[in-house]
Amino acid sequence: MELATKLAELEKRTAQHRELLLTEEAAKTALVMPFLQALGYDVFNPAQVVPEFTADVGIKKGEKVDYALCIDGKLSILIECKPSTVDLDLKHASQLFRYFSTTDARVAVLTNGVVYQFYSDTEQPNRMDDKPFFVFSLDAIRKSDISTLERLTATNFSVEGIVAEAGRLKFQSLMRIELEKEFASPSEEFVRMMAGRVQSGRISATVKEQVQTTLITSIASIIRDRVNERLNSALNVANPSPEHIERGASDDMSKGDGVMTTDDELSGFRIVQAIAARHVDPDRVVIRDSKSYCAVLLDDNNRKSLARLHFNSPTTRYVSTFVGKDEIRHPISALTDIYKLEPHIVQRLQELG
Repeated sequence: MELATKLAELEKRTAQHRELLLTEEAAKTALVMPFLQALGYDVFNPAQVVPEFTADVGIKKGEKVDYALCIDGKLSILIECKPSTVDLDLKHASQLFRYFSTTDARVAVLTNGVVYQFYSDTEQPNRMDDKPFFVFSLDAIRKSDISTLERLTATNFSVEGIVAEAGRLKFQSLMRIELEKEFASPSEEFVRMMAGRVQSGRISATVKEQVQTTLITSIASIIRDRVNERLNSALNVANPSPEHIERGASDDMSKGDGVMTTDDELSGFRIVQAIAARHVDPDRVVIRDSKSYCAVLLDDNNRKSLARLHFNSPTTRYVSTFVGKDEIRHPISALTDIYKLEPHIVQRLQELG
């Protein structure tokens, strides 16, 4: 069974049982061990997966890391686990920091069974970085996650390859953050550079303001055009007919009008589905996309909206919840902010019955 299929099954298990995994041991047994198995590690072979790994560090005696993974007889990965109800924080990784500097491991993982933070030593040899080079969540699996995780499987693991990938992903993440800042609010340097390319003469305050506004709309337009080009190309190849549109797909999609569900919208949907799964069968929660917003519905009924994801704006994102016929909009800065809306989503489920 391929990795993507195994992770999809584990994602469903996470959505169904997360509310029951209140302890660290429960998270390890129900989620972490199956995750390691999906990556090809034999959790029942103590020579490969070492539970309660101990390595005395200075005056610290008898401290343990939950798992140590040995590949080809060499200690390669350290794993520290927390309960699934805990929001991971760097303070939870204190043992990983200490062990990382005194063992041969080059990869460390901090997890609550749902979110996995992967660390290496891209900044200073034998010293674990303060920030993870890769974060993976079983609540919101992205296509790009699969290719990264393939490099961490038992059969493909390579220390040199992982460290190189860690450096690349970290650099890519930093670059993306800076680009998102420029796209949302172009800096003066960027504005002046672009203004100098499209017109000559002095760049006045009025020109700067005009260029800045135009940059934001132009960038958004370029992104939409690129997305539509890819969608139209796929539609031309596949040429699907309306009767083959899957349950929960957008009505607009069947018209071939350029609606495309993004990775963030899918991730947002998965988070809402995970919240709802604590109260209803997750199969009842479906996604339906449109040009204006991405809807999350109960029973594929547009009269039973659980949430609407408004992710099309390059500057502002928000998620709508409902009380009766009233729509309440909640601005978000990160996908994880959707978890804060759980009381609203649960109230809506109780209202819909």
